[in-house]
Amino acid sequence: MNNAERKVFHFKFEEALSFVSRLHAEQVRKETDIPYISHLIGVAGLLLDHGGNSEEAIAALLHDSIEDQGSDYPGGTNALRKEIRKRFGAKVLEIVEGCTDSETNPKPPWRDRKEKYIAHIAKTSPSVCLVSCADKLHNARSVLSDLRIMGDALWPRFNGGKEGTLWYYRALVTAFRETRNTPLIDELDRVVTEIEALAK
Repeated sequence: MNNAERKVFHFKFEEALSFVSRLHAEQVRKETDIPYISHLIGVAGLLLDHGGNSEEAIAALLHDSIEDQGSDYPGGTNALRKEIRKRFGAKVLEIVEGCTDSETNPKPPWRDRKEKYIAHIAKTSPSVCLVSCADKLHNARSVLSDLRIMGDALWPRFNGGKEGTLWYYRALVTAFRETRNTPLIDELDRVVTEIEALAK
């Protein structure tokens, strides 16, 4: 990335950060008081640390926008899609859509959604895999941190409970491994292995 490209990226990244800060302003991390924006920034940081390009980094900030905020956006999910495309481009929208496991409210049954998402990983683009893996790694690190503090009292927080959550993260590692091997996937595997060991 040359200086001119870096300036454009910083401008668009700042715009995306402002956009998602407003979009997720009232959202917090599940069963906590932690502002949800912390997760989005964390995922974008992982993405950049692992060589993501400008569109992937912006998509990392926006990756939960359709899934979590689409139905509440003025004009609904389609209006939010159009806004993302207009502000950040078709490629960013494509990645965000690829990271979305549901956009209906209420959401379909948890296990069905997750099985479809795992199957989707094998067929999707490298950009979607990269953003998705960064998202799952950031979530897995939060699970591991909270599990160390809370023990088994943590599991009711998740729709899949203990068994379902452990299944999902291991299935994700397997799905990502079937597409490629990267340091990001290696790190996700290490964190999931620690969760599994602690959950015994």
